[in-house]
Amino acid sequence: MPLTPYAADPGRSRGRRHPEAAAPTRSDFQRDRDRIVHSTAFRRLVYKTQVFLNHEGDLFRTRLTHSLEVAQLGRSIARNLQLNEDLVEAIALAHDLGHTPFGHAGQDALHACLKAHDAGSAGFEHNMQSLRVVDALEESYPDYNGLNLTFETREGILKHCSKRNALRLEAREPGGVARRFVEPLPAGPKWRQPSLEAQLANLADEIAYNAHDIDDGVRSGLLDLDQLDAVELFSQFRREALTIHPHLKDRRLLFDTIRRMLSAQVYDVMDATRAALENAAPQDADAVCQLPALVCFSDGMALQSTVLKRFLHANLYRHPQVVQTTQAAQQVVRDLFDAYMHDPAQMPQAHSDRFEGAEGVMSSHASDTKPERVVADYIAGMTDRFATREHARLTGSLAFAP
Repeated sequence: MPLTPYAADPGRSRGRRHPEAAAPTRSDFQRDRDRIVHSTAFRRLVYKTQVFLNHEGDLFRTRLTHSLEVAQLGRSIARNLQLNEDLVEAIALAHDLGHTPFGHAGQDALHACLKAHDAGSAGFEHNMQSLRVVDALEESYPDYNGLNLTFETREGILKHCSKRNALRLEAREPGGVARRFVEPLPAGPKWRQPSLEAQLANLADEIAYNAHDIDDGVRSGLLDLDQLDAVELFSQFRREALTIHPHLKDRRLLFDTIRRMLSAQVYDVMDATRAALENAAPQDADAVCQLPALVCFSDGMALQSTVLKRFLHANLYRHPQVVQTTQAAQQVVRDLFDAYMHDPAQMPQAHSDRFEGAEGVMSSHASDTKPERVVADYIAGMTDRFATREHARLTGSLAFAP
């Protein structure tokens, strides 16, 4: 299917930081996707969690299954809108590479550790860390660190960024992927937008985690279908499922409800985005970047999605059982950080060498090779189960009840 004029064209990519000859059988965005799939950081996602920690069950979502679901949703919508599926998929598969073990609990703890160690630190942002993984921390190629991805994939990975971190990135890479966070536009939206494909991967992320957190919440017993009836986005499709299949119940009812909910959101994004594009009439991909975000829900669906997110925050993410596990996970990260800061020899040789100031990843940028950042890199790369084992080795205590 031909692409629209405002889709990202790999033939017009802004290129890679280290120039490479074109591949004979794959576009640049296909190569990005393939490099991500074959990376060490991608494989680690199978043992990094979403809401429920790795030891709590084999059937809960992990960062890997979440990334695959985002990629599937993104590709389906991109094909319908005639956008570049390969770029959407590459961004979707890479967007969580920088996540710590233990989900957002680990990220919050690591951020606090960095800030406590150095009040001037920018702390920890998982989007920044995802970019750091693909730019520097992967060690797959003989001539450079990182995966050497295209500008468009890297820009999509950096979907959020603090002003402090954006300024650091811009100083290192003038006019690069952080420029849109530091240079306001003279007219229109305040900030430059990324490609439609990056916008789509971001919204597919939201659709995916709302749906699968419902599924995992019910599977865990922390949510039930009667509770979820208070959320119109869920209840309307539960009623629809029961109207067509009156005897449906339990897992089949839940799955059919979520399936219908997902389909409605996907079709809504397609229709709302198509209308926004027709109204804005961008001439090409460059024009898209000067406009407000065009990949969107309708106003009604956006409101329903917000209500669902608030429900999940109040009833699942802040559930006492989840909070208790979150606190234990944060203690693991704090203990690991303190242990490695006091005795870097407990880390593998490559990390302890970087800690001591030896030549290493991104060594030309002092802010990225401070000892605390080296420790943060090591911890952020851990899986849940490895972090738990390391914590037991270093402290002699079990963080989570068997």
